Amino acid sequence: MKNNILKTGFILLLALALSGCTVIFQRGRRSDTEKIQELSRQLDELSSTKSMLEQRLNQEIADKQVKLQMMEKGLVITVVGDVLFDSGKAKIRTAAYPILDKIAGVLNEEASQYNVGIEGHTDNVPITRSGWKSNWELSTARALSVLHYMASEKGVSPQRLSAIGYGEYRPVSSNDTKEGRQLNRRVEIVIMPESKKVQKENKEGQLLEPKENLK
Repeated sequence: MKNNILKTGFILLLALALSGCTVIFQRGRRSDTEKIQELSRQLDELSSTKSMLEQRLNQEIADKQVKLQMMEKGLVITVVGDVLFDSGKAKIRTAAYPILDKIAGVLNEEASQYNVGIEGHTDNVPITRSGWKSNWELSTARALSVLHYMASEKGVSPQRLSAIGYGEYRPVSSNDTKEGRQLNRRVEIVIMPESKKVQKENKEGQLLEPKENLK
């Protein structure tokens, strides 16, 4: 019972995140029933994908190099930036390839129907000697490095991939400590639910024009 309540709550949060606005479900309306069913199906699939990643990345998770979270935006795979890159650099360290290889394998096998967003993040230490204009450029370049590796080396479809850099502006910890800055230097690989068009109904239950739902 508790698990069902938590799942329903997460489905509502996911719907809000995807729509970007308030969502009102009406009992008995076919389009809303379909939306809930589709969200539930995707949540089950993402939960299965999370379990697979937990198995393959068991040691990396234990070593706190990787973290997995179900969030409103999807299934988030967080890789510590210091594992992937040397300080001030955007070239992936050779030692990090096995981690990305395991993630890419799951993206190609268990989550091949989903788009993948790659987000670069940094701490708030200003760029001084590395040649980047700001942490925005560095974080974007790091996200793109992971994207190109996934597409060119591991065969993840380029049509599924996107990259963005947030610089220092979405921290997950305080930048006042060394440990906090280390947590903020990260790359998040997000397996994202997708939307599709479904038909809308009027008050009498008659089908009207398409509207957004999930795929």
